[in-house]
Amino acid sequence: MGRTFRIYLAGESVLICRQCGNHLAVSEGVMSKQFTGQHGRALLVQQVVNTYTGEAEDREMRTGRHTVRDVYCRVCHSTLGWKYDFAFEHDQKYKEGKYILEREMITEKPESKRDHGRPRIEELPVREVLARV
Repeated sequence: MGRTFRIYLAGESVLICRQCGNHLAVSEGVMSKQFTGQHGRALLVQQVVNTYTGEAEDREMRTGRHTVRDVYCRVCHSTLGWKYDFAFEHDQKYKEGKYILEREMITEKPESKRDHGRPRIEELPVREVLARV
């Protein structure tokens, strides 16, 4: 088995796993805070890192039927939310390829200012992560 490499993000604030502190997304990638998950409030996020997804399944949600995959933390394997693969309703198509991160499963960590102001080598600037989308 090979070594798992993690991506460390830099931004105004970083969304991290509440269980293990794994970097997941940057606050600049949050598209909406007006979503509800299984555990309460949730965020619609454009891109996440350091995660993996489960099998696709159809679910009936408040906004209609969707094909979704559960999203898990790559480090501690906690369920963080889900990814929208397909929306059956035309007005819900904007969600396709986006992620829901439940507030109960994540926390937000403000990025600390360093003396030299440059990101560490293993950190990716926000624009590079979002350019991959």
